[in-house]
Order: sequence, then C-alpha cells, then structure tokens
Amino acid sequence: MKITNSVALVTGANRGIGRAFVAELLERGASKIYVAARDTASLKELLSAHDSRLVALPLDVTDPDQVAAAAAVATDVTLLINNAGQAAFEGAISAPGMDDARREMEVNYFGTLAMTRAFTPTLEKARGSGVINMLSMLALVSLPMAGTYAASKAATLSLTRSVRAELAAQGTQVVGVLAVQTETELGGKLPEPRMTPQEVVKDALDAIEAGVNDEIVAGNQSRGVHQAFLADPKGLQAKMSTRLPQRA
Repeated sequence: MKITNSVALVTGANRGIGRAFVAELLERGASKIYVAARDTASLKELLSAHDSRLVALPLDVTDPDQVAAAAAVATDVTLLINNAGQAAFEGAISAPGMDDARREMEVNYFGTLAMTRAFTPTLEKARGSGVINMLSMLALVSLPMAGTYAASKAATLSLTRSVRAELAAQGTQVVGVLAVQTETELGGKLPEPRMTPQEVVKDALDAIEAGVNDEIVAGNQSRGVHQAFLADPKGLQAKMSTRLPQRA
C-alpha cells in the first residue's frame, strides 16, 4: 500500500517512536492521522502545529470500551500502527510482584490483539490496507533484565504471524518490526548505543510501501544483532543471559 492519501491510526502517538511515525506519515503525504494516547493532553505539543490532518483520539488499548469507541469513530483507517507499549524492565523472578508483567501483557499483547480485531472490518473495507506491529529484537532473544517484557514481545510476534495468515485473504499486509534499543523514554533504560526513532519508522513505512508482508529488522544496529542471531542463536542467547536484573 502507499502512504500518500492513506488514513493512519497510531497508538502511543504522543512520544518516542509513535511521535516519529506521525512525523514521517505527514512527510509522506498521509491524508489523515488519528493520533491516539491515553491522555490527549499529552498530545498538546504535537497538535500545536494545527495540521488539520491530525485528529486526537483518547485511547487506552487495554480498555475494551475505548477500543470499541475508537473503531466506531475511525471508520476510514487504512493503516493501523500498533505502537503503544509497556516495559517495566524487571526480571521474571527478581521483580517484587507480577503486576508489571501482567500490565506488559495487557498492553503489548492483548492491546495489539484488541485493536487488530476491532479494526479488521475497517481494514477489509479499505481493499488494500496494512497493520504495523512494533515488536522488539527481544521477541527472538530473551534479556533477563527485561524478562517479562521480552516474553510479552515474543507472544506478540507469534500473534503477528497468526494475524498475518488470517488477514491475507482480505489483502491486509501485516508487518512486524523487530528493533533493538532506541532513543526513547523506554529504550533509554537499555545500554547504549541506541538507534533513533526515525531509523525504525522509516524502515517500517518503507516495508509497507514495498508490499512486504513479513517481519522486518529495522535499523542498522538491529540488523547487526539479527545477523548475530542467525549465525549463532544459542551463542547470542548465552551472551544476553549474562545481563541479569539488579537486585534491590
């Protein structure tokens, strides 16, 4: 599909990679972008440019009523970008409890599933549509210092592949974006060096425009890690497994 004249919805649009998606979509000629965030007040700076193509949308992807309301309002969406994410960066065992792990699954996995289910009829109507799911290289290799986050992204990678198969008949592309640490509020908790959000976003939108219907590895740094994974998956996992959570 082409970005020019498309109608996109970006979850978690108020900062980081979501904000970069909005900027790049505008640059590529999207006709409308629903910019979604749990608190629309956080979109104030983004909306200050008074670009009529931006439509603020209150949306918590873990709230079924808000997801349904978004789908009822945004009935012209042709590109759904599931970007909203949650990361506690805790170990599976060393975390003080399981609440953060549950929240990660609610946002990263169930939120992505809920949004995709809600917007499938709209995307089918578009006759040439796309879904972008922001994943992580930790979907392939687990990092103990972010153990439950990695598990949520591994689950979302599996979900992405199932959704892709189910939506193929209606002509909806489903791109999963694998990326390493990026210079965002969440990614800033991981070691340097870090990629820019723009690197990730440009590769993701290039893939959509090229007709890719698969996972992509976004950014040069991600591609280097992915090559190491392909060459020696167990070796890379062993290296990552040395990065343990810090106990209080």
